[in-house]
Amino acid sequence: MAFNDPIAELLVNIRNAGSAQHRFVDVHISRMKMSIIQLLKEFGFIENFYVNDAKKMVRILLKYTPQREHVIRGHKRCSTPGLRKHVGCEDIPHVFGGIGLSILSTSQGVMAGETARKLQIGGEILCLVW
Repeated sequence: MAFNDPIAELLVNIRNAGSAQHRFVDVHISRMKMSIIQLLKEFGFIENFYVNDAKKMVRILLKYTPQREHVIRGHKRCSTPGLRKHVGCEDIPHVFGGIGLSILSTSQGVMAGETARKLQIGGEILCLVW
């Protein structure tokens, strides 16, 4: 089935696999998804990821607490293909007082909200993860 919002599909696949306590999840690869996955790994929301170029898939290893609870508690897709949301550097949201992560698509690439705030650039707010 073709899906019109690949970023939402990525987030939902990770959430569903985490709810079912799977060790990993496979998703189709794209540059935007890879940027988001790298940010999730950098900020400790996933353990690791492996790219399979032959199948054009990426395997994401999920991260759990010692009590076997999924690290990603929730997510929100802010900008959709039908309604884009752009913010300035002063309007980038803080997610749960800095515990969460806001992901932006800027003129300098996909980056975390705190990085964009430090560089004083705004952009399209893709999603929030906590």
